[in-house]
Amino acid sequence: MELKRVVVTGLGALTPLGNDVETTWANAVKGESGAGPITHFDASKFKTQFACEVKDFDPAAHFDRKQARTLDLYAMYALVAANEAINDAKLDDENLDKNRIGVIFAAGIGGLHTFEEEAGYFALHGQEQGPKYNPYFIPKMISDIAAGHISIEHQFRGPNYGTVSACASSNSALIDAFNLVRLGMADAIVTGGAEAAIFPAGVGGFNSMKALSTRNEDPKSASRPFSGSRDGFVMGEGAAALVLEELEHAKARGAHIYAEVAGGGMSADAFHITATHPDGLGAKLVMENALKDAEMKPEDIDYVNLHGTSTPIGDIGEIQAIKDVFGKHAYDMNLSSTKSMTGHLLGAAGAAEAVLSIKAMNDGIVPPTINHEEGDNDPEIDYNLNFTFNKAQKRDINAVLSNTFGFGGHNAAIIFKKYKD
Repeated sequence: MELKRVVVTGLGALTPLGNDVETTWANAVKGESGAGPITHFDASKFKTQFACEVKDFDPAAHFDRKQARTLDLYAMYALVAANEAINDAKLDDENLDKNRIGVIFAAGIGGLHTFEEEAGYFALHGQEQGPKYNPYFIPKMISDIAAGHISIEHQFRGPNYGTVSACASSNSALIDAFNLVRLGMADAIVTGGAEAAIFPAGVGGFNSMKALSTRNEDPKSASRPFSGSRDGFVMGEGAAALVLEELEHAKARGAHIYAEVAGGGMSADAFHITATHPDGLGAKLVMENALKDAEMKPEDIDYVNLHGTSTPIGDIGEIQAIKDVFGKHAYDMNLSSTKSMTGHLLGAAGAAEAVLSIKAMNDGIVPPTINHEEGDNDPEIDYNLNFTFNKAQKRDINAVLSNTFGFGGHNAAIIFKKYKD
Protein backbone atom coordinates (compact mmCIF):
# COMPACT_ATOMS: atom_id res chain seq x y z
CA MET A 1 0.00 0.00 0.00
CA GLU A 2 1.40 3.37 -1.01
CA LEU A 3 1.27 5.88 1.83
CA LYS A 4 -0.07 9.34 1.05
CA ARG A 5 1.85 12.53 1.73
CA VAL A 6 0.53 14.67 4.56
CA VAL A 7 0.88 18.45 4.83
CA VAL A 8 -0.03 21.17 7.31
CA THR A 9 -2.60 23.63 5.96
CA GLY A 10 -3.83 25.41 9.09
CA LEU A 11 -2.43 26.70 12.40
CA GLY A 12 -4.09 27.95 15.57
CA ALA A 13 -2.78 28.94 19.01
CA LEU A 14 -3.94 30.37 22.32
CA THR A 15 -0.94 30.50 24.64
CA PRO A 16 0.66 32.49 27.46
CA LEU A 17 2.52 34.42 24.73
CA GLY A 18 -0.54 35.43 22.72
CA ASN A 19 -4.13 34.68 21.83
CA ASP A 20 -3.38 33.74 18.23
CA VAL A 21 -0.55 32.26 16.18
CA GLU A 22 1.06 35.50 15.01
CA THR A 23 1.17 37.14 18.46
CA THR A 24 2.48 33.95 20.04
CA TRP A 25 5.20 33.67 17.40
CA ALA A 26 6.21 37.34 17.55
CA ASN A 27 6.66 37.16 21.33
CA ALA A 28 8.58 33.88 21.07
CA VAL A 29 11.03 35.45 18.63
CA LYS A 30 11.49 38.38 21.01
CA GLY A 31 12.20 35.99 23.89
CA GLU A 32 9.27 37.12 26.02
CA SER A 33 8.29 35.22 29.14
CA GLY A 34 4.62 34.39 29.69
CA ALA A 35 5.06 33.92 33.43
CA GLY A 36 3.46 36.00 36.17
CA PRO A 37 1.55 35.76 39.46
CA ILE A 38 -1.38 33.33 39.37
CA THR A 39 -4.72 35.09 38.88
CA HIS A 40 -7.07 32.10 38.51
CA PHE A 41 -7.18 31.62 42.32
CA ASP A 42 -5.55 32.87 45.51
CA ALA A 43 -2.20 31.06 45.50
CA SER A 44 -0.69 32.96 48.43
CA LYS A 45 -0.45 29.83 50.61
CA PHE A 46 1.03 27.63 47.88
CA LYS A 47 4.73 26.90 47.47
CA THR A 48 4.45 28.09 43.86
CA GLN A 49 2.51 31.31 43.35
CA PHE A 50 3.10 31.95 39.64
CA ALA A 51 2.44 30.31 36.29
CA CYS A 52 2.22 31.02 32.57
CA GLU A 53 -1.46 31.88 32.17
CA VAL A 54 -3.36 32.83 29.04
CA LYS A 55 -3.88 36.61 29.14
CA ASP A 56 -7.05 38.66 28.53
CA PHE A 57 -9.21 35.68 27.62
CA ASP A 58 -12.92 36.55 27.67
CA PRO A 59 -15.21 33.55 27.14
CA ALA A 60 -18.07 35.90 26.26
CA ALA A 61 -16.16 36.99 23.15
CA HIS A 62 -16.30 33.42 21.84
CA PHE A 63 -19.29 31.66 23.41
CA ASP A 64 -22.83 32.61 24.31
CA ARG A 65 -23.91 32.15 27.92
CA LYS A 66 -25.69 28.86 27.29
CA GLN A 67 -22.73 27.29 25.49
CA ALA A 68 -20.24 28.54 28.07
CA ARG A 69 -22.12 26.66 30.81
CA THR A 70 -21.37 23.37 29.03
CA LEU A 71 -17.61 23.96 28.61
CA ASP A 72 -14.68 23.58 30.95
CA LEU A 73 -11.97 26.19 30.40
CA TYR A 74 -9.73 23.63 28.70
CA ALA A 75 -12.44 22.93 26.09
CA MET A 76 -12.93 26.66 25.53
CA TYR A 77 -9.23 27.01 24.80
CA ALA A 78 -9.41 24.01 22.45
CA LEU A 79 -12.31 25.42 20.46
CA VAL A 80 -10.69 28.85 20.05
CA ALA A 81 -7.38 27.42 18.81
CA ALA A 82 -9.12 24.87 16.57
CA ASN A 83 -11.35 27.53 15.04
CA GLU A 84 -8.31 29.63 14.18
CA ALA A 85 -6.67 26.64 12.46
CA ILE A 86 -9.88 25.70 10.63
CA ASN A 87 -10.38 29.25 9.39
CA ASP A 88 -6.72 29.48 8.42
CA ALA A 89 -7.03 26.29 6.37
CA LYS A 90 -10.45 27.33 4.95
CA LEU A 91 -11.60 23.87 5.95
CA ASP A 92 -15.13 24.84 6.96
CA ASP A 93 -16.30 24.61 3.36
CA GLU A 94 -19.65 23.03 2.45
CA ASN A 95 -18.12 21.72 -0.78
CA LEU A 96 -15.80 19.42 1.18
CA ASP A 97 -16.81 15.90 2.19
CA LYS A 98 -17.10 16.32 5.94
CA ASN A 99 -17.47 12.57 6.38
CA ARG A 100 -13.75 12.52 5.50
CA ILE A 101 -12.64 15.25 7.95
CA GLY A 102 -11.81 14.19 11.50
CA VAL A 103 -10.77 15.64 14.85
CA ILE A 104 -8.16 14.16 17.18
CA PHE A 105 -7.56 16.49 20.12
CA ALA A 106 -5.49 15.82 23.22
CA ALA A 107 -5.49 16.72 26.90
CA GLY A 108 -3.21 15.35 29.55
CA ILE A 109 -5.67 16.07 32.35
CA GLY A 110 -8.86 17.53 30.85
CA GLY A 111 -11.50 19.34 32.88
CA LEU A 112 -9.64 19.57 36.18
CA HIS A 113 -11.35 22.81 37.22
CA THR A 114 -14.79 21.28 36.71
CA PHE A 115 -13.84 18.18 38.71
CA GLU A 116 -12.39 20.33 41.48
CA GLU A 117 -15.54 22.46 41.72
CA GLU A 118 -18.00 19.56 41.70
CA ALA A 119 -16.04 17.34 44.08
CA GLY A 120 -15.42 20.30 46.38
CA TYR A 121 -19.10 21.20 46.48
CA PHE A 122 -20.05 17.63 47.40
CA ALA A 123 -17.36 17.50 50.10
CA LEU A 124 -18.81 20.64 51.70
CA HIS A 125 -22.54 20.02 51.26
CA GLY A 126 -23.03 16.41 50.29
CA GLN A 127 -23.78 15.06 53.75
CA GLU A 128 -26.68 17.47 54.25
CA GLN A 129 -27.98 17.74 50.71
CA GLY A 130 -27.11 14.33 49.30
CA PRO A 131 -25.53 13.95 45.86
CA LYS A 132 -26.30 17.09 43.89
CA TYR A 133 -24.17 17.36 40.77
CA ASN A 134 -24.32 19.59 37.73
CA PRO A 135 -25.73 17.55 34.80
CA TYR A 136 -22.84 18.89 32.72
CA PHE A 137 -20.27 17.64 35.24
CA ILE A 138 -19.14 14.53 33.34
CA PRO A 139 -19.30 15.92 29.78
CA LYS A 140 -17.39 19.04 30.89
CA MET A 141 -14.69 17.04 32.65
CA ILE A 142 -13.77 14.17 30.33
CA SER A 143 -10.59 14.67 28.34
CA ASP A 144 -12.03 13.64 24.95
CA ILE A 145 -14.84 16.18 24.96
CA ALA A 146 -12.86 18.92 23.19
CA ALA A 147 -12.69 16.74 20.08
CA GLY A 148 -16.41 16.18 20.34
CA HIS A 149 -17.22 19.88 20.56
CA ILE A 150 -14.99 20.75 17.58
CA SER A 151 -16.61 18.00 15.55
CA ILE A 152 -20.15 19.11 16.43
CA GLU A 153 -19.50 22.79 15.73
CA HIS A 154 -18.09 22.11 12.27
CA GLN A 155 -19.97 18.90 11.39
CA PHE A 156 -16.75 16.97 10.87
CA ARG A 157 -17.81 13.31 10.87
CA GLY A 158 -14.49 11.57 10.29
CA PRO A 159 -12.36 9.87 12.99
CA ASN A 160 -12.97 11.57 16.31
CA TYR A 161 -11.32 11.01 19.68
CA GLY A 162 -8.87 12.32 22.26
CA THR A 163 -5.39 11.10 23.18
CA VAL A 164 -3.95 10.97 26.69
CA SER A 165 -0.24 10.38 27.26
CA ALA A 166 0.47 13.07 29.87
CA CYS A 167 2.84 15.72 28.50
CA ALA A 168 3.23 13.78 25.24
CA SER A 169 -0.54 13.85 24.61
CA SER A 170 -0.74 16.33 21.75
CA ASN A 171 2.28 14.92 19.92
CA SER A 172 0.50 11.56 20.18
CA ALA A 173 -2.57 13.22 18.65
CA LEU A 174 -0.52 14.71 15.81
CA ILE A 175 1.08 11.37 15.04
CA ASP A 176 -2.28 9.56 15.09
CA ALA A 177 -3.73 12.17 12.75
CA PHE A 178 -0.71 11.87 10.45
CA ASN A 179 -1.06 8.10 10.31
CA LEU A 180 -4.79 8.10 9.59
CA VAL A 181 -4.42 10.62 6.77
CA ARG A 182 -1.46 8.88 5.15
CA LEU A 183 -3.34 5.56 5.34
CA GLY A 184 -6.21 7.16 3.44
CA MET A 185 -8.73 6.96 6.30
CA ALA A 186 -9.39 10.71 6.22
CA ASP A 187 -8.78 13.64 3.87
CA ALA A 188 -7.96 16.02 6.72
CA ILE A 189 -7.84 15.99 10.50
CA VAL A 190 -7.96 18.89 12.95
CA THR A 191 -5.52 17.95 15.68
CA GLY A 192 -3.73 19.44 18.66
CA GLY A 193 -4.16 19.74 22.39
CA ALA A 194 -5.50 21.89 25.20
CA GLU A 195 -4.96 22.20 28.94
CA ALA A 196 -6.20 24.41 31.77
CA ALA A 197 -4.86 23.08 35.05
CA ILE A 198 -3.69 26.25 36.83
CA PHE A 199 -6.07 25.71 39.73
CA PRO A 200 -5.52 24.57 43.34
CA ALA A 201 -5.55 20.84 42.58
CA GLY A 202 -3.12 21.23 39.69
CA VAL A 203 -0.63 23.53 41.39
CA GLY A 204 -0.94 21.79 44.75
CA GLY A 205 -0.55 18.37 43.20
CA PHE A 206 2.57 19.24 41.26
CA ASN A 207 3.97 21.12 44.29
CA SER A 208 3.59 18.01 46.42
CA MET A 209 5.80 16.17 43.89
CA LYS A 210 8.38 19.00 44.04
CA ALA A 211 8.03 19.29 40.27
CA LEU A 212 7.37 23.05 40.04
CA SER A 213 9.79 25.93 40.33
CA THR A 214 9.33 27.97 43.50
CA ARG A 215 11.15 31.07 42.24
CA ASN A 216 8.29 33.29 43.43
CA GLU A 217 10.48 36.37 43.68
CA ASP A 218 11.14 36.41 39.92
CA PRO A 219 8.57 34.38 37.95
CA LYS A 220 9.71 35.50 34.50
CA SER A 221 13.14 33.97 35.01
CA ALA A 222 11.90 30.76 36.64
CA SER A 223 11.73 28.57 33.55
CA ARG A 224 15.41 28.17 32.75
CA PRO A 225 16.01 24.90 30.92
CA PHE A 226 19.60 23.61 30.89
CA SER A 227 20.80 26.19 33.41
CA GLY A 228 22.53 25.05 36.56
CA SER A 229 20.08 26.81 38.90
CA ARG A 230 16.89 25.32 37.36
CA ASP A 231 14.54 24.10 40.07
CA GLY A 232 11.46 22.75 38.29
CA PHE A 233 9.02 23.53 35.53
CA VAL A 234 6.59 26.44 35.29
CA MET A 235 3.01 25.40 34.65
CA GLY A 236 1.41 26.81 31.52
CA GLU A 237 -2.02 26.59 29.92
CA GLY A 238 -3.69 27.12 26.57
CA ALA A 239 -4.21 25.25 23.33
CA ALA A 240 -2.81 24.83 19.84
CA ALA A 241 -4.20 23.22 16.71
CA LEU A 242 -3.02 22.12 13.29
CA VAL A 243 -4.88 20.96 10.20
CA LEU A 244 -3.15 17.92 8.71
CA GLU A 245 -4.31 17.20 5.16
CA GLU A 246 -3.59 14.74 2.38
CA LEU A 247 -1.39 16.51 -0.16
CA GLU A 248 -3.50 16.02 -3.30
CA HIS A 249 -6.65 17.03 -1.43
CA ALA A 250 -4.91 20.22 -0.29
CA LYS A 251 -3.58 21.00 -3.77
CA ALA A 252 -6.95 20.39 -5.41
CA ARG A 253 -8.59 23.09 -3.31
CA GLY A 254 -5.66 25.50 -3.45
CA ALA A 255 -4.82 25.34 0.24
CA HIS A 256 -1.77 27.12 1.61
CA ILE A 257 0.84 24.56 2.69
CA TYR A 258 3.00 25.44 5.69
CA ALA A 259 5.03 22.24 5.92
CA GLU A 260 5.03 18.52 5.26
CA VAL A 261 4.79 16.00 8.07
CA ALA A 262 7.83 13.77 7.56
CA GLY A 263 7.36 11.20 10.30
CA GLY A 264 6.65 10.46 13.93
CA GLY A 265 8.02 8.17 16.61
CA MET A 266 6.80 6.83 19.93
CA SER A 267 8.51 4.94 22.74
CA ALA A 268 8.35 4.18 26.46
CA ASP A 269 11.00 4.73 29.11
CA ALA A 270 9.72 1.65 31.03
CA PHE A 271 11.54 3.16 34.00
CA HIS A 272 9.48 5.25 36.47
CA ILE A 273 5.98 6.69 36.78
CA THR A 274 7.18 10.31 36.77
CA ALA A 275 10.96 10.51 36.28
CA THR A 276 12.47 10.26 32.82
CA HIS A 277 15.25 7.74 32.32
CA PRO A 278 18.46 9.37 33.60
CA ASP A 279 20.42 8.18 30.55
CA GLY A 280 17.68 9.27 28.15
CA LEU A 281 17.08 5.76 26.79
CA GLY A 282 13.41 6.34 25.92
CA ALA A 283 14.22 9.77 24.49
CA LYS A 284 16.94 8.25 22.32
CA LEU A 285 14.61 5.54 21.05
CA VAL A 286 11.76 7.92 20.21
CA MET A 287 14.00 10.18 18.11
CA GLU A 288 15.48 7.17 16.33
CA ASN A 289 11.96 5.91 15.63
CA ALA A 290 10.90 9.30 14.24
CA LEU A 291 13.92 9.49 11.94
CA LYS A 292 13.32 5.93 10.73
CA ASP A 293 9.66 6.64 10.02
CA ALA A 294 10.61 9.81 8.12
CA GLU A 295 13.34 7.93 6.20
CA MET A 296 15.75 10.66 7.22
CA LYS A 297 19.30 10.71 8.53
CA PRO A 298 20.31 12.59 11.70
CA GLU A 299 22.19 15.06 9.48
CA ASP A 300 18.88 16.07 7.82
CA ILE A 301 17.63 17.78 11.00
CA ASP A 302 18.55 21.45 11.44
CA TYR A 303 16.65 22.32 14.62
CA VAL A 304 15.29 20.36 17.59
CA ASN A 305 12.58 21.91 19.73
CA LEU A 306 13.53 20.19 22.96
CA HIS A 307 11.15 18.90 25.61
CA GLY A 308 13.36 20.91 27.99
CA THR A 309 11.05 21.49 30.96
CA SER A 310 13.68 22.98 33.32
CA THR A 311 13.68 20.02 35.72
CA PRO A 312 17.02 18.95 37.21
CA ILE A 313 16.89 15.33 35.98
CA GLY A 314 14.87 15.56 32.76
CA ASP A 315 17.07 18.10 31.01
CA ILE A 316 20.19 15.98 31.49
CA GLY A 317 18.67 12.81 30.04
CA GLU A 318 17.36 14.59 26.95
CA ILE A 319 20.75 16.10 26.14
CA GLN A 320 22.45 12.74 26.53
CA ALA A 321 19.89 11.31 24.10
CA ILE A 322 20.53 14.14 21.61
CA LYS A 323 24.25 13.40 21.64
CA ASP A 324 23.66 9.65 21.28
CA VAL A 325 21.29 10.04 18.32
CA PHE A 326 22.96 12.87 16.40
CA GLY A 327 26.62 12.31 17.22
CA LYS A 328 28.87 15.02 15.76
CA HIS A 329 25.90 16.61 13.99
CA ALA A 330 24.45 17.54 17.40
CA TYR A 331 26.99 20.39 17.45
CA ASP A 332 25.84 21.68 14.06
CA MET A 333 22.15 21.92 14.94
CA ASN A 334 20.21 24.56 16.81
CA LEU A 335 18.48 23.40 19.97
CA SER A 336 16.00 25.36 22.03
CA SER A 337 13.26 24.93 24.58
CA THR A 338 10.30 27.23 23.95
CA LYS A 339 8.97 26.15 27.37
CA SER A 340 11.39 28.72 28.76
CA MET A 341 8.85 31.27 27.44
CA THR A 342 5.48 29.50 27.36
CA GLY A 343 5.92 27.40 30.46
CA HIS A 344 4.87 23.77 30.27
CA LEU A 345 1.45 23.45 28.63
CA LEU A 346 1.23 19.79 29.70
CA GLY A 347 -1.10 18.01 27.26
CA ALA A 348 -1.03 21.00 24.90
CA ALA A 349 2.76 21.33 24.85
CA GLY A 350 3.44 19.23 21.77
CA ALA A 351 0.90 21.07 19.64
CA ALA A 352 2.10 24.51 20.75
CA GLU A 353 5.69 23.53 20.05
CA ALA A 354 4.73 22.09 16.66
CA VAL A 355 3.21 25.44 15.70
CA LEU A 356 6.34 27.29 16.86
CA SER A 357 8.59 24.79 15.07
CA ILE A 358 6.72 25.23 11.78
CA LYS A 359 6.84 29.02 12.11
CA ALA A 360 10.58 28.77 12.79
CA MET A 361 11.06 26.74 9.62
CA ASN A 362 8.90 29.08 7.54
CA ASP A 363 10.59 32.27 8.79
CA GLY A 364 14.13 30.94 9.13
CA ILE A 365 14.39 31.96 12.79
CA VAL A 366 15.12 29.69 15.77
CA PRO A 367 13.30 30.90 18.90
CA PRO A 368 15.53 31.12 21.97
CA THR A 369 15.93 29.31 25.26
CA ILE A 370 15.65 32.28 27.59
CA ASN A 371 16.84 32.91 31.17
CA HIS A 372 20.33 31.45 30.90
CA GLU A 373 22.89 33.52 32.79
CA GLU A 374 26.61 33.42 32.06
CA GLY A 375 28.31 30.92 34.33
CA ASP A 376 25.05 29.33 35.50
CA ASN A 377 26.10 25.94 34.17
CA ASP A 378 25.37 22.33 35.07
CA PRO A 379 28.53 20.16 34.95
CA GLU A 380 26.46 17.33 33.45
CA ILE A 381 25.39 19.40 30.41
CA ASP A 382 27.56 19.99 27.35
CA TYR A 383 27.50 23.71 26.58
CA ASN A 384 29.36 23.24 23.31
CA LEU A 385 25.91 22.46 21.94
CA ASN A 386 23.98 25.43 20.55
CA PHE A 387 21.04 25.91 22.91
CA THR A 388 20.11 29.23 21.24
CA PHE A 389 20.40 30.90 24.62
CA ASN A 390 18.55 34.18 25.22
CA LYS A 391 18.35 35.45 21.64
CA ALA A 392 16.68 34.09 18.50
CA GLN A 393 19.04 33.07 15.70
CA LYS A 394 18.50 33.21 11.95
CA ARG A 395 18.96 29.89 10.23
CA ASP A 396 17.76 28.12 7.12
CA ILE A 397 15.71 25.24 8.53
CA ASN A 398 14.78 22.40 6.17
CA ALA A 399 13.62 19.99 8.86
CA VAL A 400 12.72 20.26 12.54
CA LEU A 401 12.17 17.59 15.19
CA SER A 402 9.99 18.29 18.23
CA ASN A 403 10.21 16.18 21.41
CA THR A 404 7.63 15.53 24.13
CA PHE A 405 7.98 13.22 27.14
CA GLY A 406 5.25 12.47 29.69
CA PHE A 407 4.65 10.95 33.11
CA GLY A 408 4.36 7.20 32.75
CA GLY A 409 7.38 7.16 30.47
CA HIS A 410 5.39 8.14 27.35
CA ASN A 411 7.55 9.66 24.59
CA ALA A 412 6.46 11.11 21.25
CA ALA A 413 8.54 12.96 18.65
CA ILE A 414 7.41 14.42 15.34
CA ILE A 415 9.37 15.73 12.33
CA PHE A 416 8.25 18.48 9.96
CA LYS A 417 10.09 19.39 6.78
CA LYS A 418 9.80 22.08 4.12
CA TYR A 419 7.20 21.17 1.52
CA LYS A 420 8.56 20.52 -1.94
CA ASP A 421 6.20 19.58 -4.75
